[in-house]
Amino acid sequence: MRTPLVMGNWKMNGSAAALEKFLSEVLASTDEVRAAICPPALYLRQASSAATLLVGAQDVSAQAGGAYTGEVSAAMLKDAGCHFAIVGHSERRDYHGESNQLVADKAAAAATAGITPVFCVGETLAQREAGEVEAVIAAQLAPLLAKPEVAAQVVVAYEPVWAIGTGKTASNEDAQAVHAFIRSQFASVDGKIAVALKLLYGGSVKPDNAAGLFSMPDIDGALVGGASLEADSFNQIIRAAA
Repeated sequence: MRTPLVMGNWKMNGSAAALEKFLSEVLASTDEVRAAICPPALYLRQASSAATLLVGAQDVSAQAGGAYTGEVSAAMLKDAGCHFAIVGHSERRDYHGESNQLVADKAAAAATAGITPVFCVGETLAQREAGEVEAVIAAQLAPLLAKPEVAAQVVVAYEPVWAIGTGKTASNEDAQAVHAFIRSQFASVDGKIAVALKLLYGGSVKPDNAAGLFSMPDIDGALVGGASLEADSFNQIIRAAA
């Protein structure tokens, strides 16, 4: 039985005061539903000190240390109390030109430091309309699956690019189909890894669509964007996962 995971990605939003208020109102992570928050890096220590939620970073360097101005290593994130690190979010792939190989290398760096990588995959609207969804996601996963020891430690988040921040959401059935395909890709490497793999859906997840998504057999939780900025809406999504 895979324990549901609901993770909030605050992106470049929030403040110390907003986070303090949020942490005072949000439901705590439990053994029944794991809940986590990924605030901007400046607020990771504040979030981890509250002990209400598990804490994740929005990115991590592929490098262990050295002359990499502006980068934050996995060991530093671990020291700040992080349990997770998002890698390969579509905004990083798009705005920062991150390649599939770099994303896999970041996942490996996080896993080596004892942080669970949250490995993001997803297609654009043009790729979906061209019937390329599976080919795109297979290519995104390929460098990760070439590292089975890392693949065994990841959480995968399927985020169709066309649904992020747009208010559009994949239908429950479409999301399930892609999640099942992702699990099959892992099964081609190791069946035990595939069975244990936690798969999250991301892309305009809200309280009114969360329960339907979570009812699908291969959707084990959500990576939530805008709806995670307010404790009330995030709490409703956590309850839906329960």
